[in-house]
This record gives sequence, C-alpha cells and structure tokens, in this order.
Amino acid sequence: MELNTDVLHAEQRRDVAFGSHVSPLYQTSTFVLHDFDEAVHLNQNIDQGFVYSRFGNPTVDEFERKIAYLEHAEAALGLASGLGAISTAVMSVIKGGDHIIFGDVIYGCTFALFTKVLPDFHVDYTIVDTTDPEAIAAAIRPNTKLVYVETPANPTLKISDIQAIADLVHQHEGIRLIVDSTFASPYLQNPLDLGADLVVHSATKYLCGHGTVTAGVIAGSKALIDQARMPYLQCFGAVLDPFAAWQIMQGMKTLGVRMERHCENAMKVANFLEGHPMIDHVYYPGLPSHPSHETAKKQMRGFGGMMSADIKGGIDAVRKVMNATKVFSLATSLGNVDSLIQHSPSMSHFDMTPEERHRVSIYDGQVRLSVGIEDADDLIHDLDQALSKIDVCVN
Repeated sequence: MELNTDVLHAEQRRDVAFGSHVSPLYQTSTFVLHDFDEAVHLNQNIDQGFVYSRFGNPTVDEFERKIAYLEHAEAALGLASGLGAISTAVMSVIKGGDHIIFGDVIYGCTFALFTKVLPDFHVDYTIVDTTDPEAIAAAIRPNTKLVYVETPANPTLKISDIQAIADLVHQHEGIRLIVDSTFASPYLQNPLDLGADLVVHSATKYLCGHGTVTAGVIAGSKALIDQARMPYLQCFGAVLDPFAAWQIMQGMKTLGVRMERHCENAMKVANFLEGHPMIDHVYYPGLPSHPSHETAKKQMRGFGGMMSADIKGGIDAVRKVMNATKVFSLATSLGNVDSLIQHSPSMSHFDMTPEERHRVSIYDGQVRLSVGIEDADDLIHDLDQALSKIDVCVN
C-alpha cells in the first residue's frame, strides 16, 4: 500500500480477546508459561514467544515489526533511547582492536561515544567528511569494521550519499555501514534500500512526534538484529518500555501527514531566513544554496523539518533571539508537532570543543530550528519579531 496507509495499518496486531480497535498495551514485566518444557524452549528461542519483557514484549514487538516494515528490513529492535540504539548497534558490530570511521558532523553524544568512551576499550577512529566517499575510502584500514554516517547530519544538515558509501564500503569484507536517519524518519528516507547494513532512529523524535517518550530503534537483517538483541540488549538492559512503544505507535499513525507539514513549513521558514538581513547563513537541504541539495533530492522524498541558521552578532544575538521567541519553545530535542529552537554549541554539541565545532561549521552564533506543524506565517512572524531584537546588538 501507499506510505500513509502503511503507517496506519502495517503490522497492527488485532486484539483477539476483546476486539479492541487500538492495539492493547501489555504492561507486564514477565509472562506465565504453560509448563517446564515451554519455559526451557522459549528461554533458548526468545523470538518464538514471550518470557520476560527485557527480551521481548507483545507491544514492543508490534512497534518493532512496524519499523521493520517501514524501513524494508527483516527485523527491528526497540530500545530505551536513541543513544541506546546507537550504542547497541555499534557495540554489536565492533570489538577491541577495531577501527571505525564516522562523519565530522554528528550528534554530540554520538561524538562523545566514539571519541571518549570507545577508545577506552581499544577502539580506534578516524573522522572524515562523509559527503566525500573518497575521504572514506582513504581512511579504511585493515582493521576497519564500521563506517557510521548521520544523514541528514545534526546540526548542519549535511547529506551523505548512502548508496555511494555503501558501494564503496562493501568492496571490503567485514565492514558494516550504519546510518542514523533520525532527521529523515522512514517517511523521507530508507537507508537499507540504499545499501546500509543497519539504520538507527531516535524514536523520541519524529516517530513519536509529540515529545512524550524517550526511545530508539535499530532495523536491519534478522541476523544483525539478533546479534544486537542477544547478548547486547540482554546485558546492557537498554530496554524499551511497553508504554513508550505504545505511545510511539499512536504517534506514528500521523507520521505521514506530520512529515508533509514539517517539510512544507520548513521550506517557507528557510526561504524567509535566507533573505533576512540578520542571518548570515541558512543550513537547509531544500535550499539550492545548500551544498548537499542535489544529493538530498536524489535519496530523500522531502527535505525534512530541521534547519540551522547563523545569526549576525554571535552569542549575544543568539541570546536575544532565543529569549524573545513566543511560538518556538527553547528546548533541546526535535521532531515535535510544535516548533523548538536550541543553541547547538551549548546544548546538543556541548561535548565538542570550540575548535572541533568551528571546524565543521557549528558556530557560536548558530541556532537549530525544529519546525513544527503550526501555521507557517505564525512561525515566520515569531522569528521576525525575535530577530528584530538584535538590531541594536549588531548595529
């Protein structure tokens, strides 16, 4: 079926007990087993039934099946946060002594995982511009086991050519490609179709869409998902709560209409900001001025609701603008139905040094906007009145 129909109906588990129209919530930690033999069997074959909700739960299982369907994957694994999904996916394909390659623009906590945590376990890394596949090729070593790409990238919306990278990576035996597709959601982009081995999402964001849960998900082949589930999920314990999974599924029913409105509004806001005298630069892949515009057109079905902008006047101007918005809420995170504004250098990317940030165009005067589904004219008016507060600061 078409995508808007799929997000509503695909893999929905019908309630055989009472015929509930909405999928039931199985808020339980454990399950009563029929007899000793079933207990032994299911504990050794956890994908054939339910024993304990850390290993599997009917509500979480339905969410996982929906994501697998939308990402054209064999299987998926829900986790307690986006970073839980990222760390579990990464740890399931690497070990001590391995080398990883990752993009120079990625979420700050992912950057910290790669540069501050994994080196303590003897995992080496190289940072490259993943919009340049040749830079990835040049960085590959005999012990390289993972190429990690975030596209669209947080916060400058760099777009990496997933298919070109996959073609290059898979010329080398044993290297996996993981793509963080949080900014796009499955509605705008399907990395597995382009050759990625695993795709990760912070389900906190567009999949939920209402800012009510913290969750993550990994999708890919059944073999790789099984590898991530056991023993990594079993031992890390980053388990997705059934109620969170149930809430995300309610949010996903409007994923299509939300993403269409996010994209429509963001294009209008980006055009407004690009022409504003107080803005130095707008980072939005829907603009022809964005260096990744053509790649985005090729691999995405829309340009999304995220953008960043450099405000003239630096940090002092940013403070004035962020304190003056009335419709945009000053908050980290993204993908909500309502619009959010944040200062990436001190919020999502505080783990990077100023030199590391500036090297990849994350400047002190930069704000990131998560454009919601409000009326676009109201969003533009709000930004206009907030930007007007910095005239004195700049002039």
